[in-house]
Amino acid sequence: MSIEEQIKTLKKERQAIILAHNYTMAEVQDIADFVGDSLELSRKAAECHAPVIVFCGVRFMAETAKILSPESIVLHPNPHAGCPMADMASAKTIREYKQTHPDTTVVAYVNTTAETKTAVDICCTSGNAEKVIASIPPEKDILFLPDRNLGANLSAKLGRKMDLWAGFCPTHNKIMPEHIQQAKMLHPQAVVMVHPECLPAVVQLADIALSTGGMLKFAKESDVREFIVGTECGILHRMRKENPDKVFHSLEPSVLCPNMKKITLEDVLFSLQDLEPRVELDENTIAAAKDSINKMLEIVP
Repeated sequence: MSIEEQIKTLKKERQAIILAHNYTMAEVQDIADFVGDSLELSRKAAECHAPVIVFCGVRFMAETAKILSPESIVLHPNPHAGCPMADMASAKTIREYKQTHPDTTVVAYVNTTAETKTAVDICCTSGNAEKVIASIPPEKDILFLPDRNLGANLSAKLGRKMDLWAGFCPTHNKIMPEHIQQAKMLHPQAVVMVHPECLPAVVQLADIALSTGGMLKFAKESDVREFIVGTECGILHRMRKENPDKVFHSLEPSVLCPNMKKITLEDVLFSLQDLEPRVELDENTIAAAKDSINKMLEIVP
C-alpha cells in the first residue's frame, strides 16, 4: 500500500480525524479530513469528539486542540514544528505586566503557548481579532500580544490605541513593501491580498488584508480572476485546488514557514501507528487556557 493508503487504513482503525493548517505541505493537506486556519481548526477540534486527533500544524495549534478536546488523544506528528512567535510571550512576563497594569485587558493572539493562554484575559485569531477588540469597552486599556504587526494593523483599522508586545511572525515579517511593488509591476491586473501579520507598510500597499480563511473565502466568492498572495506559500495549493479557473501568484522570494513544512506524510503515518507523540497538558493548564479561548468563541462562535 502507498503511504496515503496506509494512513487511511490506520485512521479508520484508530477512529482518528486529521486536521491540517493551510500552510502545511500539499500532500499533508490532501490526506486531511479538514484543512483550515487557526479559528476554523479551533472550532473543528472543539466539536469533532474524535478519540484521536492528528494535528498537522505547529505546536501551539495542537495544544489548542487538546485544550478544546481534552478527552481526545491529540497527536502532533513532529514535535519540532514549533512557532517562534508563540515563544516570544511567556506567561511569567505577562503576569508581571498585569501586576503593574491591573486594569488593562490582555488580548492574546491564538498564536501563543498553552501556558501563556493561562495568563491572559481573552484570545483572538487573525480572523476574529476585530470583533474581539471591538467587544472590549472603549474606556479599557488593552495590551495586545505577541504580534506587534497584527496589533498595529488592528489599531490603525479600528482607531483603537493599544499597547503592543514586541513579538512578530518571522515569516510574514520578511515580506517587504518592495516585494509587493515588484509583484504589482509583474501582475498589474491582480488583486493583492496579504496577511495582517505583515508589516503595516505592506498592508497599506495591499488591496485587502485577511486571515488565511478570509483569503480563501474572498478568492472563491470574488469576481476577480487574478491574485497576488502575500502569505505563506502553502495556501496556494488549496487556492488553486478550489479555484481552478483563477490565477494565483506567490511573492518572490517565496514566503515559506520552515516549521509548518516539517510535518510529512511519514510523520503522520508513524504518529498513527504509535499513537505518539502526544500533546500532554495538566488539568489546571487546560482549565485556565480554555477560559480565555471560550471567551473568544462566545464572541465569534
